[in-house]
Amino acid sequence: MPDASLPGTPGAIDADVPEPPSRSAPAPTPRQLCDIHALAGADPASAGALWKLTESGRQLDANLVHLPAHQCVETHAEPDLDVLVLVVAGHGILGTGDRNEPLTGGALFWLPHGSTRRITASADGVSYLTVHRRRPGMQIRPRPATDS
Repeated sequence: MPDASLPGTPGAIDADVPEPPSRSAPAPTPRQLCDIHALAGADPASAGALWKLTESGRQLDANLVHLPAHQCVETHAEPDLDVLVLVVAGHGILGTGDRNEPLTGGALFWLPHGSTRRITASADGVSYLTVHRRRPGMQIRPRPATDS
């Protein structure tokens, strides 16, 4: 007769074996979130995020951003996350420190973490979608020890 206290034997309680997933939770389903072209063409004078991905449980952050004519996002670097930028309407310039890249509809750029960038809209403004891994929530950390 097998020893029921040994893992994997009939009658044994195996704490390391995960329970099967709950059958009551519905599976996530793909769906359309918005019409990017309709949002990007709505109000050329509006500035900032026109749309944000807000679904619970998501692993990504995404924003549709519009810059009106001749406005810019000043030079900055994202230290932790790679970012994809997809231009959906208008024109502009992506300054990358040592060169300028034209922003035109359909252009897709990869901005690796740590790289500097500046986005400047042309006379017709520019709308672009950014996508990156979701940022972790704010965390409270203890103060670092100081030598006193």
